[in-house]
Amino acid sequence: MSKINEHVDKLLQELRRGTITIGALSQLYEPQYGYSLVTTLKEKGVQVEPGTLYPLLRRLEKQGLLESQWDTSETRPRKYYLLSQTGKEVLDLLRVEWQNIARSMNVLMEEETNEDGDD
Repeated sequence: MSKINEHVDKLLQELRRGTITIGALSQLYEPQYGYSLVTTLKEKGVQVEPGTLYPLLRRLEKQGLLESQWDTSETRPRKYYLLSQTGKEVLDLLRVEWQNIARSMNVLMEEETNEDGDD
């Protein structure tokens, strides 16, 4: 692997880490278990490995952003996660910040594109 690819891979990993958190929270207004959330995110274009998502869900629950409940009515028990009230409030603030960051980054990227075209 080239040095450039190594740098890009590391930077993309850092970038995705925060976006996966926001993405997961945004899908938990309705209860979901881990694998269903992996599938939902994938269908919406966000790739996340179960080995990444499960620890994230446990951490968010520990932080009070998610509530969970076991469903033992099926053959295989499943732990369902849902946004807590605090989680909803945090997600609302994160959504506003995300939109601000995306808007600012779009301006920066458009400036870069315009500067490249001036040569």
